[in-house]
Amino acid sequence: MNESQRKTLDEALETLPLVAILRGITPEEVEGVCDALIGAGFRLIEIPLNSPRPWESIERAVAHCPDSVLIGAGTVLDVADAEHLARLGAPLMVTPNSDPGVVRAGARQGLAPLIGCMTPSEALAAARAGARALKLFPAAQLGTGYFKAISAILPPDLPVLAVGGVERGNMAEWHGVGVRGFGFGSNLYKPGRSAAEVAAVATELVAEWRRLEKARREPAS
Repeated sequence: MNESQRKTLDEALETLPLVAILRGITPEEVEGVCDALIGAGFRLIEIPLNSPRPWESIERAVAHCPDSVLIGAGTVLDVADAEHLARLGAPLMVTPNSDPGVVRAGARQGLAPLIGCMTPSEALAAARAGARALKLFPAAQLGTGYFKAISAILPPDLPVLAVGGVERGNMAEWHGVGVRGFGFGSNLYKPGRSAAEVAAVATELVAEWRRLEKARREPAS
């Protein structure tokens, strides 16, 4: 990850920490869907490696998207995938679990590891290995009470994103307990959904995040 990408990541995590998870996308549709997301304001786009021809989709997305948008892979499970991702210039490395070896490999390659965790042990292991952010998964099944209970022992400067079952209707509940961002999967994109439909959902999600942040900064008197 070069300095420009690092700055983009820092700004995205600070101002609009929303990750679009394009599980199942094909190379033929990736550019149109990326344009829809970018138009709505998304700056972090993940293409899971269990999608059809994922490396081709990632390569196309990297070439197509502006420098202000970061592309990466999800469901990264081994060191070889981290190395491949670095060669493509796609800095986001998103995992479903907290394998310290994979986290360290991503950090060594200059990637930004966004690491899946559920328990405090997993979260702290990921932090020690070099995670750039944590992904609480599956968020909906764990619930906001669980996050609130474990957040006291998590590194305060390490953002936690809620992923799994999060949609516009429950963003406020998670935001209220201190979650610093979200990853959106099938409620945002699923195979067969058009770029126009993705744009509509993405616009609503961005608007809701901005509404929540405005309310946080300007509490009612």
